[in-house]
Amino acid sequence: MERPKWGKLYSNIKPGDTIVFDEVSRMSRNADEGFDLYTELYEKGVHLVFLKEPHINTEMYSEQLKKQSEIQNTQDEAINKILNGVREGLLVILKRQFKSAFEEAQKEVDFLRQRTREGIETARLNGKQIGSKTGSTYKIKVKEPIKEIIKCKSKDFEGTNSDLEVMAIINATKYVDAKKIEKYYHVAPNTYYKYKKELKSEYVLQI
Repeated sequence: MERPKWGKLYSNIKPGDTIVFDEVSRMSRNADEGFDLYTELYEKGVHLVFLKEPHINTEMYSEQLKKQSEIQNTQDEAINKILNGVREGLLVILKRQFKSAFEEAQKEVDFLRQRTREGIETARLNGKQIGSKTGSTYKIKVKEPIKEIIKCKSKDFEGTNSDLEVMAIINATKYVDAKKIEKYYHVAPNTYYKYKKELKSEYVLQI
């Protein structure tokens, strides 16, 4: 959870806000840690939405608790004790669903990483150049460095590499930020294909 942008968001969260995640693994890299955060935010009145796992949205949990509260208007201590047990049971079920969703999302991430490694190895066995040659450097524009790598390396433009290989190259390319700190570029698949589409449009305009 020690991410600068998340820390900035977290410090500004207030009751009634809604946070939307693509999937549960984007919330946290650890299921237990993520669920603790989930319950903390829920109790603060923050709504959580997971696009790929809507069954664990906080709204679903709220609806179940609302149904319970509608029948909890009783002075019968025994019934109230049962209903409190039901609430605790709902929390246990929710935690299981959360962990299950987290594990499935993590499997997808691990699968993608494995496919990337396999793609790079296959390319090497076929004699393709992966990454830059020793001593060489990219001539990258400061404004759009990732686009420049795509243009130089993709077989759809000036290079010979597949999309999977180009993404691996981008994510293995270092740069130095304004604070003189060495970092790696990172591109998500959706962003990568958006850049490719923009580059193709630019090529059509040039022709």
